[in-house]
Amino acid sequence: MAKTRSRSDASEAIHSAASGLHRANVIDKKTMREYDELCIEEVPEFNAKDIARIRKGVNVSQNVFALYLNTTVSTVRQWEQGDKKPSGIAARLLQLIQKNGLAIFG
Repeated sequence: MAKTRSRSDASEAIHSAASGLHRANVIDKKTMREYDELCIEEVPEFNAKDIARIRKGVNVSQNVFALYLNTTVSTVRQWEQGDKKPSGIAARLLQLIQKNGLAIFG
């Protein structure tokens, strides 16, 4: 299972306990979703300047950045011009690159 990003260590412990209770059928899906909303960190939002700053901070071209993010150069360009916003996994990857650089790709 993929590791989720918790709001804090306490949230991670609470979510882990709730997940165990859910697997044991002690709490239902609806309650588990409530724990997810309370404990798991929201996907960050990035504006055009943020994205360009992140890319330039790791010193790569839009072409190379697109390859790392498994997207097109056109998409990266649209993000950096503010025509589109990354969401979901792309936003999470940008968050990780911002924090750890390209080393996360190992």
